[in-house]
Order: sequence, then structure tokens, then C-alpha cells
Amino acid sequence: MTSAMPPWKTERIGPAPHLAVDHMGSGELIVLLHGIGGNKRNWHDNLPALAAHWHAVAWDARGYGESDDYDGPLAFGDYADDLPRVLGHFGAAKAHILGLSMGGRIAMDFAERYPERLLSLTLCDTHRGFVTFTDEQRREFLRLRKEPLVNGGEPKDIAPAVARSLSGPNISPEAYAKLIDSLCRLHKESYIKSLEASAAAKPHERLGDIRVPTHVIVGSADRLTTPDMAREMIARIPGAKLTVIDDAGHLPNIEKPAEFNAAVVGFLRAV
Repeated sequence: MTSAMPPWKTERIGPAPHLAVDHMGSGELIVLLHGIGGNKRNWHDNLPALAAHWHAVAWDARGYGESDDYDGPLAFGDYADDLPRVLGHFGAAKAHILGLSMGGRIAMDFAERYPERLLSLTLCDTHRGFVTFTDEQRREFLRLRKEPLVNGGEPKDIAPAVARSLSGPNISPEAYAKLIDSLCRLHKESYIKSLEASAAAKPHERLGDIRVPTHVIVGSADRLTTPDMAREMIARIPGAKLTVIDDAGHLPNIEKPAEFNAAVVGFLRAV
């Protein structure tokens, strides 16, 4: 017995490094950007709800999922500079950009580099940069993720500890399994490059320049990018709205998809 076909279509966008995207729906473009341990599969519980109103696109960033790895070093800004290719592929002059964690930092980069291409900004469980972390938090973030890999481990070896650090206290077994799967799919060398580029990136200090409707979402039980960090961000962004999703950790789109989808759709339909 074959499984049902997914409702979205997968495409690859060139030139190299080719970017893989899942997309569905029609209308204004909304692009979904996963976190540092993620891939486009993270959005499969969200794409159909968003595609009811917009053309929803979830990407695999370069070096992730079904997208190409690449030779040479990575600058964090390379991710934001890849996004115009996605918009161009779909013939969109502008797009709604939604980013979670690292994806939120890419979204802020995009807002700084390409403000004329932005319809709205949704920043989920993210931060302005590692300057907002204590030295202990930075060390622990890299210890859990990078240290085992450079010492010979594989992504599957870090998956349980990282997933636990990201989960809310009442995460369902199904959501936890999705986090484990996501982490196990990481491309080891590209992930290490991403960790190094993320830690080295300058903080986002121009949030006050954002002039599009902006929505900040955070899980109430997020221990990595906390609700207090989210409140600090909205204080810097003119007119930004905050939504706290109860009983969710760092990935409310996976832990609480119905609540997450309702928050995103409600905000964007009012834009």
C-alpha cells in the first residue's frame, strides 16, 4: 500500500547551491525559515493552514535537508542573500517572511538588506544575536551541539540532548519524535559551519528601522529564547505585536501547531 501524496509540491531552485522548497497555495508569498537544527519538514503541520490564504513556501536553507551543501566558508548573511532567489523563482516582488530561531535571525537580516521586498515579518522564538546570551548560555549552546560533532560524533548522537533542551515540559511523544528526526537529518559539516557563522554574526541592532507589520511569537516554556527576550525585541520594533503560546517550548509550530497556525493567520489576515 502506498502512502498518500503530500499536498505540497517540492522544487529545487538554482543556481548552486540549489535550494529545496515545499510549497502550496496561491496569492501573496509567505516564506517559512527553519531553525539551526531544522529543515522544511518542520513546517509540514503549518503549510496547509497558511496555504488556505497565501502561497506558502518552506525552504531548506543551504546545507540543510534536500538543499545542496557547498564548498568554502559560510557567512551568516549568505542565508538572507539566498532568499531573493526564492522570491524570484515564484515571481514575487515582495513576501511575508516568517522565521523561527536561526530563521528569525535570517528574517531580520533580510529586513535589513532587502527592506523593499518585505510585506511583513514574523519572528518566532528567536533573538537579536548571541550578544543577548550570557557567556554560560553561549558555551552550553555550543557544547551540546558542536563539541560532540568535532570530536567524532554524528547528528544522531546529539539529537536526544538537544531535543530535550528545546522541548516544553509537556511535549507530546509525536512532537518529540519530530524534533529527534529533524536533528538526525542534519548535514554534519554544514551544520558545524552554521553554528560557527551564527555565533560569529553581529547582533541585529536596527530593529527600530523595521517599517512593516511585525509579529513576535514565543513559547511560554522556551528556555533558549525566552519570553523575556521576546519582550525585549518588541520594545525595539515599532508597533510590534507579541503572542505567547502557552505550554510550548522552542518550537511551538511543532509542539502546538493549531495554536501557532491560529496566531500567524490571525495576525497576517489583519495586516
